[in-house]
Amino acid sequence: MRHSPRAMYPRTALFTAIYDRLVRPSDELTPTQLQGARARSFPDRPPVSWVTGGGTRSVGITYGTAPARDGYEVPLRIYRPRSVRDTDTDVPVVVFLHGGGFVQGNVVMYDPLCTHVAKQVRAVVVSVDYRLAPEHRAPTAVHDSVDATAWVARQAHVLRADARRMAVMGDSAGGNLAAVVAQVLRDRGGSPLRHQALLYPALDLTLSSPSLREHAEAPMLTLRTIRWCADHYAAPGADRSDPVLSPLFGELAALPPALIQTADLDPLRDDGTRYADALRAARVPVRHTNYVKVPHGFASFPGAVNSGPQQRAELVGELRAHLWPGDAPSGTGGG
Repeated sequence: MRHSPRAMYPRTALFTAIYDRLVRPSDELTPTQLQGARARSFPDRPPVSWVTGGGTRSVGITYGTAPARDGYEVPLRIYRPRSVRDTDTDVPVVVFLHGGGFVQGNVVMYDPLCTHVAKQVRAVVVSVDYRLAPEHRAPTAVHDSVDATAWVARQAHVLRADARRMAVMGDSAGGNLAAVVAQVLRDRGGSPLRHQALLYPALDLTLSSPSLREHAEAPMLTLRTIRWCADHYAAPGADRSDPVLSPLFGELAALPPALIQTADLDPLRDDGTRYADALRAARVPVRHTNYVKVPHGFASFPGAVNSGPQQRAELVGELRAHLWPGDAPSGTGGG
């Protein structure tokens, strides 16, 4: 029995019921199902765009690659607001890491979120198409994410952007990778990151958070799926408390300020809550908002949740505050 939809907003309950029945694959995917899930994207037109928020024609999308340490070229999907002239180099950069449990997901399905952030923050958004498990177990995704972020910082002139003002953002598994990237770049010294935005992140692969049991049969994401993904991502016999896998257990002092958004009906809710508490204990500025009556993944279907506008406004507001300090960027009208 899945978690009762009566705890959600009615339209959210309706959407998750349809999604779980018609779209979401089984809790443990076959190789064929996995390939299908990786290729999934949704059309940017009604009625789908009413739910996802759609893209925006005021953001241009281009492509590039960043070199990984093993010679692999990591694909990048790059979003640049059309209000920003090609000659403008004063815009900040947001590196985005997509979700999907380390085993699925793709950059295209996050077009609505990334275009929204690019336009509203007035930033270049670089979405990293890191390699997926089980073909590429940890730490390959971490290496791809770190290497791509470091390359963007070094080569910001290629993007015509300001690498001195960078943020890293990720949702779910991407939130895990974003947190690890922030820790690794701090350890290297001279981190370019001014902010980290973590949307319902998975931060403890030891699976110790109480909410995993409380919402084990939740809509959108179950404990069984989380275990399956973790087993495919972590190498056999790996220490899952290693901060490369579980950034919750890393050294947290001197990290960039963080926004953590969690979903109250999400098995991963307490991962974000525990990380917020740990960051505060390490004297890292953090804003944590737990959105009630919503499940995991709600930032990707803002039209189906009452708090969708609030979540996006908070995300944009925090990124603006840290990437445009003391300035109100122009060209950030409603989108």
